[in-house]
Amino acid sequence: MRPFGCLRSVGWLVFVSLLGLSLRPSNGHAFCGFFVAGSNQRLYNNASQVVLLRKGNRTVMTMSNNYKGPPEDFAMVVPVPVVLQKHQVRTPSAKVFGRVDELTAPRLVEYWQQDPCGGGGYGIGVGSMAPRAKASRAAMDDMAGSAAQYRVKIEAQFEVGEYDILILSAEESGGLEAWLRLQKYNIPQGAAEALAPYIREQMKFFVAKVDIKKVKRDSRGLVVLSPLQFSYDANELRLPVRLGLLNAEEKQDLLVYVLHQSKRYEVANYPNVFIPTNLEVLDRVRQSFGGFYGELFDETLRRQNNRAVVTEYAWDTASCDPCPTPPLTPSDLVTLGASRSDAENASWVVTRMHTRYDKQTLSEDLIFRGARPVVGGRADREDGGGPWKAQVRGDESNNFQARYIIRHYWGRKATCDNPDYTMWGGPPGNRLPRPVAARDLANQARGQLELATVVKTKVPTLGLTGLVKKPLPAKP
Repeated sequence: MRPFGCLRSVGWLVFVSLLGLSLRPSNGHAFCGFFVAGSNQRLYNNASQVVLLRKGNRTVMTMSNNYKGPPEDFAMVVPVPVVLQKHQVRTPSAKVFGRVDELTAPRLVEYWQQDPCGGGGYGIGVGSMAPRAKASRAAMDDMAGSAAQYRVKIEAQFEVGEYDILILSAEESGGLEAWLRLQKYNIPQGAAEALAPYIREQMKFFVAKVDIKKVKRDSRGLVVLSPLQFSYDANELRLPVRLGLLNAEEKQDLLVYVLHQSKRYEVANYPNVFIPTNLEVLDRVRQSFGGFYGELFDETLRRQNNRAVVTEYAWDTASCDPCPTPPLTPSDLVTLGASRSDAENASWVVTRMHTRYDKQTLSEDLIFRGARPVVGGRADREDGGGPWKAQVRGDESNNFQARYIIRHYWGRKATCDNPDYTMWGGPPGNRLPRPVAARDLANQARGQLELATVVKTKVPTLGLTGLVKKPLPAKP
């Protein structure tokens, strides 16, 4: 049984939206919790996605959860800084989560060098806009009574969609753990120790119990749960990740998407690194692009002693170049928590941050801060068409993406006196193919491609010297 953590990637996912801080507690934390089973089954997570929509001190948090396993009831426990009421919790459409993931995912592009004498094709642009049954009153009273015995208080109780929701407070972590076990939840070992810091901070606990009889399954038999969304005000933007480690067998992937009207985001308490981008790769990378990117990501983290957060994307939500999927619409932003006015009249920046961690490499909650705009993964018109430059630099706006390139060179003699080798486009007579996005990264098979045998661009930070040199253009 293998759910996936706190976002939306492969299994259990928690998607946190920072568009308007509508789901966040007053102290500004976004939370990844742990899962508790209603049987002897253990729940595991290996991937989490969190989207945070932030405006001022307001945070909107959206969590999307899937799992694979027997149909026993289970619940997830997430720390929150305030007592949430029913009107603050929603179950929005899940489609937008896939759109955000695909839009910001690493992409593989393919270009053909055009006839240097024919004037066909087009230059690679530097920026294009695209446009359950209710519990009886006696049962509820019994629950409240037993909670008091363990110094646990039920602050609020309500139903939203297929979820029965409790908002709890507790005076001691051992009491909260004992009460959850009394409610027939086989919670992970070490829960009391992990809960203790949040109880000391007087945080509350959002417990969402799922009635399996009310959920739907997809074509593979996986239970598909409605996303949960809630909002709150907080001065600090923080993502508690320590509870999520309780469900981890080994390392976990964590994807965090931050939506803000003007700023790119990064972590304040761990090293930040940009994924190497604009790398030219061999044609065979197309056969296992996800695996290739997994190797590249793993090596990037390894060079940072596995204690870093990798930025993979920072761009305006209304544009992309190239686009594996259309940009986000105002409706998408409203689904994630933005007001209709802000969604239609304001620009939003989405930052995608990625790390892979365990108890040794990520021991503190993540704290986020605004960062200066950057550009990277773009075609640079000063380079005469290639090889494309791999560096990241500051700029006035954010245009950073993880882009990998298969290039098909002209390879024939030019028939004119002044051939132009800077024109790149689609294959002869056909349109440029759509970029391929690398998704479900936590479950991509590693070891099928060795970076040094498929990367043609020099990457000194990873010890890659470049596979081959670009062939010289044939003279007329």
